[in-house]
Amino acid sequence: MSSEKIRLGIVGGGIGAFVGSIHRIAARLDDRYELLAGALSSEPRRAADSAAELGIDPRRAYASFEEMAKKEGKLKHGIEAVAIVTPNHLHCAVAKAFLEAGIHVICDKPLSSSLEDAEQIEKIVEGSGLIFAITYNYSGYPMVRHAREMVAAGKLGNIRVIQVEYAQDWLATNIEAEGQKQAAWRTDPTRAGTGGSIADIGTHAFHLAEFISGLEAKSLLADLDTFVAGRSLDDNANILLHYSNGAKGMLWSSQVASGQENALRIRLFGDKGGLEWAQEDPNYLQYRPLRETRQILTRGGPAVGETAARATRIPAGHPEGFLEGFANLYQDIADMIEASRTGKSLTTLVPDVTDGVKGVKFVEKAVSSNAAGSIWQHL
Repeated sequence: MSSEKIRLGIVGGGIGAFVGSIHRIAARLDDRYELLAGALSSEPRRAADSAAELGIDPRRAYASFEEMAKKEGKLKHGIEAVAIVTPNHLHCAVAKAFLEAGIHVICDKPLSSSLEDAEQIEKIVEGSGLIFAITYNYSGYPMVRHAREMVAAGKLGNIRVIQVEYAQDWLATNIEAEGQKQAAWRTDPTRAGTGGSIADIGTHAFHLAEFISGLEAKSLLADLDTFVAGRSLDDNANILLHYSNGAKGMLWSSQVASGQENALRIRLFGDKGGLEWAQEDPNYLQYRPLRETRQILTRGGPAVGETAARATRIPAGHPEGFLEGFANLYQDIADMIEASRTGKSLTTLVPDVTDGVKGVKFVEKAVSSNAAGSIWQHL
């Protein structure tokens, strides 16, 4: 590991922004990054106040991402990477500006609000040689990585069924009409794109299923609902999936599931056994070999492999979760950036621009399927 910290900037995530604070905490957890610059809000006063609160030099607190990309790209010791934590509709423009300035990008999901924009970013990345990471943060959890390792080792045999769900209740009422800022942009098609719950949390579930199983979804059939009156985007979705090996999947995403907090859960079943993992109890993985006793595998325990062990910071019985999962991505990205300093490339488990494009395609195809009367769409 290099002794020189990675010079980081951030776009979006000003005072009071949830996701921005999570990215900053994750970047600090292993002390691999130094936050040096930011365009923290589209409102100049708020941007300046946010930068001051974070201790950013006023000369590197920018009123716009365009100015930030242009100036930081020319500085001798300008930022090496930028974290994008804006609403979805801005991801493409921000990413493009920093890629063109020669700066690595860490982008919150989904990659963009349209497939056309996502594919444009993918082309730029392919020709740039730069690192582009998408923060599907649940792929950073140790027991998720261990589940992936078990599947790849054949512990489940041939995967037949994937059941994945992500249920919340925070949008069960029309809180966007009451001025709740996070709800307002996520339910606004001009800022969120064509998907509501499917873009905000459904993409997490979709990626998690592919990440653990190693399979690629080939087609889907979607039934989308908007239960809250006056809302423009879906707040509940039921989706059938067909995977590359013939496996069948079901995905449920809902932000109107009363009583549910952040209930992401996945179950995979093969011809030799099954696995189950739940985000609200993330340190444990249930393994059910066919006709054998169920096993509960523990993060930090003796049964986990090297991949999970590397993503674990503290002994078993001391809970790790959301922040540490995010930090594991930032840790891996730091390794990639440090390798790039010497002209090398490094393969990690960090979701990349291709994963980002898949997520946006999932949203667009789900919307198309629903609009056509819930018919199958190829991915």
